[in-house]
Amino acid sequence: MNRLDFTPYRRSTVGFDRLFDLLEKQARNNGGDNYPPFNIERRGDDEYRITLAVAGFRAEDIDITAQQNLLTVQGRKRDEVSEGEMLHVGIANRGFERRFELADYVRVDNADMADGLLIIDLVREVPEAMKPKKIAIGGQKKLEVVKDDDAQSDAA
Repeated sequence: MNRLDFTPYRRSTVGFDRLFDLLEKQARNNGGDNYPPFNIERRGDDEYRITLAVAGFRAEDIDITAQQNLLTVQGRKRDEVSEGEMLHVGIANRGFERRFELADYVRVDNADMADGLLIIDLVREVPEAMKPKKIAIGGQKKLEVVKDDDAQSDAA
């Protein structure tokens, strides 16, 4: 049985329900179809790239849909008429749907296709209001070092 139990973590954390549900769902669905194969690459602190091997598909056969926290890539099967009799079919030409759960504030920056690879660049853009800020204590605008006048007069 391949089940993860996050109960101890759920007892001591607040607001992480979505993350635990996502991890449990991925563990349940892990035995699914692996077509088309793909890579996920971290290219910087806030930049990612997903590369899917989509040999035999053209750009017009593929739909990329980005919703809040979900990226869906679909390939439509193309009916090709062969001039000859196929003796062996080893190149997969079937439709597919691949879903990627995205973190908050991750958006698709670019998508391109070359040499049978679909490349999707992602970037994380945290809004200014969500970035960490320094909080001054007591509402002071700036903390300054207090100078001791007695110490300066003794040194002179």
